[in-house]
Amino acid sequence: MRNYHISKHNSFYAVGLSYKKADAEVRGKFSLDVPAIDQILAKAKELEIDGLLAISTCNRTELYGFAQHPYQLIKLLCDQTHGTVEEFQEVAYVYKNHDAITHMFKVGTGLDSQILGDFEIISQIKQGFYRAKKQDMANPFLERLCNSVIQASKRIKTETELSSGATSVAFASVKYILDNVADISEKNILLFGTGKIGRNTCENLIKHSNNSHITLINRTREKAEEIAGKFHLTVKDYGDLQTEIRKADILVVATGAQLPTVSKALIYPKKPLLVLDLSVPKNVSDDVLDLENVTLVHLDQLSQITDDTLAKRKEYVPKAEAIIDHVKKDFLKWLETRKFAPVINALKEKLNTMKAEEIDFHSKKINDFNQDQAEMISERIIQKITKQFANHLKSSEVDTEDSLELIQKVFQLEIDSK
Repeated sequence: MRNYHISKHNSFYAVGLSYKKADAEVRGKFSLDVPAIDQILAKAKELEIDGLLAISTCNRTELYGFAQHPYQLIKLLCDQTHGTVEEFQEVAYVYKNHDAITHMFKVGTGLDSQILGDFEIISQIKQGFYRAKKQDMANPFLERLCNSVIQASKRIKTETELSSGATSVAFASVKYILDNVADISEKNILLFGTGKIGRNTCENLIKHSNNSHITLINRTREKAEEIAGKFHLTVKDYGDLQTEIRKADILVVATGAQLPTVSKALIYPKKPLLVLDLSVPKNVSDDVLDLENVTLVHLDQLSQITDDTLAKRKEYVPKAEAIIDHVKKDFLKWLETRKFAPVINALKEKLNTMKAEEIDFHSKKINDFNQDQAEMISERIIQKITKQFANHLKSSEVDTEDSLELIQKVFQLEIDSK
């Protein structure tokens, strides 16, 4: 088994880009669908990269994994997307070892979300780990780290109000509609795309607009019907898209295509049309802005919406950070233990061999030798010795690498590195 601890020979990196420096157009170039993620994992396996996790949302694309140099991960990403290494470097971030661990905790707990406290990213981390495990690219380090981030996320949700209210990208879109469209309950709303953001937007629309004139269209009709049945909404075929757009007062596009699914050619507005594009990359072509009656609002603009709910959430950031620190501390303890466990186990095995040799020797030399007592006393001594070494290695004042090397030399230990 490999050593999944952080060392100067095998570093853990987080490389990626997000809404902070990359606009929707650039993020779109580096977005990953499931087949692309699987291709990255397969290629990483060929390159013998030990452990890799990939996540891609409307706000970020990131790789977490082990490499000798972060460029290995950056090239993997760029080779499977439409972006170049040069474009990536202009907006990217690279975190190493403990900074990479901290970054994943911030991302997974909503502290790094475009809208503070938006926890939808945690499902992407779960899905990313599932795909890594399926491709045999997960390892104990990644599994423990993901589980720790999930644990921190759950605690923050239950112990703070960081995610109070419904402030998310889906809710922000509905809030924009409510703030900018009069008589919303009478408007014809068309929702195109019923993925996760589409479903959440639909639920928020029904909850907050009191509108029964909502029509759903999805490339796969069955998926739209699942949601429509739950809320008693109308479903139309994908072939009816143009006709339904011309009936609509509000068009919400939440498709997950790599190219625009709505363009100027589909729209013939005889009345004002509000278009909300919740997709990355953009799924509504900019040419719709040539039409006088059309207002186009993209996800990045919606995410800038702030209100009292968001301001209140900021009050809970310190408590959320304290929870993260607590969970992360437990993870780092596990990591340190895993780092020296092979040496301690090898030491214990060596001492047990010495014990067996000595007991065998003295049992032949001493009359009435009590082997059970000798076994018990020796075992206690071995436990105390190994515990003493373990406590020494846990000390923050100790150079663990040097100490491990010294112990191996003194006791002539053979460590299985695989």
